[in-house]
Amino acid sequence: MKKTNKSGKLFIILPGLLRTSSPLAGLDLQNMLLTGLTLLFLLLYAALIGYYHTGWKRLPAYEPGDLPPGGFVTVVVPARNESARLRPLLQALKEQRFEAARFEVILVDDYSTDDTVAQAQAAGLAQLKIIRPQVPPALSSKKKAIEAAVREARGELIVCTDADCLPGADWLRTVYAFYRERQAAFIAAPVQYRHTGTMLSLFQCLDFMTLQGITAAGVHRQFHTMCNGANLAYTKAAFEAVNGFEGIDRLASGDDMLLMHKIWKQHRDRVWYLKSEAAIVRTAPMQSWKAFFSQRIRWASKSGAYDDHRITAVLVFIYLLNALFIVLLVQALRQPPYWWLAAGYLAGKTLIELPFVASVARFYREQRLLKYFPFFQPLHILYTVVIGLLSQTGTYEWKGRRTK
Repeated sequence: MKKTNKSGKLFIILPGLLRTSSPLAGLDLQNMLLTGLTLLFLLLYAALIGYYHTGWKRLPAYEPGDLPPGGFVTVVVPARNESARLRPLLQALKEQRFEAARFEVILVDDYSTDDTVAQAQAAGLAQLKIIRPQVPPALSSKKKAIEAAVREARGELIVCTDADCLPGADWLRTVYAFYRERQAAFIAAPVQYRHTGTMLSLFQCLDFMTLQGITAAGVHRQFHTMCNGANLAYTKAAFEAVNGFEGIDRLASGDDMLLMHKIWKQHRDRVWYLKSEAAIVRTAPMQSWKAFFSQRIRWASKSGAYDDHRITAVLVFIYLLNALFIVLLVQALRQPPYWWLAAGYLAGKTLIELPFVASVARFYREQRLLKYFPFFQPLHILYTVVIGLLSQTGTYEWKGRRTK
């Protein structure tokens, strides 16, 4: 074989496990088939990650030119019990290098039980308007909050973020210029976690950064529709044309990706990813493992509602790939030679992912995190398998609400 890249080393090393001189020599046919399955999965995974890597590299970075005249933007911020985290966002919105007369901020107080509203009012943001969802508290959700904001919005472009986020000063300017230049109906934009040096925050930063790279590549190549509700934009006309969240409102989650796919089905050539440092929105990772698992269960819970079968196929494959490592560990406990195959699998998966993750890390200026990447592999595999199971069978808690 003539593989020359880092991930290609896998396909030079692992076939040796099948030779008579390898630690796996002499195992029965069933076990040899498992070895072949491992090689097949890693080959397919290398092709998938290579596809994303190429898409990421081909996606050009966007630099806005002169801001087009006219136009009006509505920034939508759903907030529930965000008293401790809201003020930095409102201050950042005050500091936007975008004409104050050309945007408004609608804060939707989703029946907070703290002093979120008082903190918002004290921020002194002239463009701020505070409303509540148009449903009783027991029936409210983030989707209901966004729907209420869109009804009230005066802007042609709806820009969404979360109350615990922090955009840069050129955020609105960049998003609006990109929208006008591309005549976009929907824009997915980059989100970055701010790590604190703890193992939990470092793990989340690397994991989420990888997801952002996959999101950008998938949208750019029109392979699938992915985004994050902390940083996205769509036209009010597009939202109304698909009847908002109608048909996807049975789940509390999915205000981002499920809506994106609805709009994509009507405007396939007007859905874009905005790859720009100026458009990055930063947010804090979860502060505890319990909160982290609850968040990821919430994110994964919408997977069964995806109308985009391309995402479903990728998710199933990734789940099986990670579950295979668990199978290999179980086999290793029964037959010690399988420790070699499990180790080869782990090394192979790391080598396949590392060039792609490194490329994304350069965009986010987080190359220093790469030294932790190999050590987090077992944890990432385990959490992927566990979250996949729990997201389809259990419930999660979000902002004090217990949700299926």
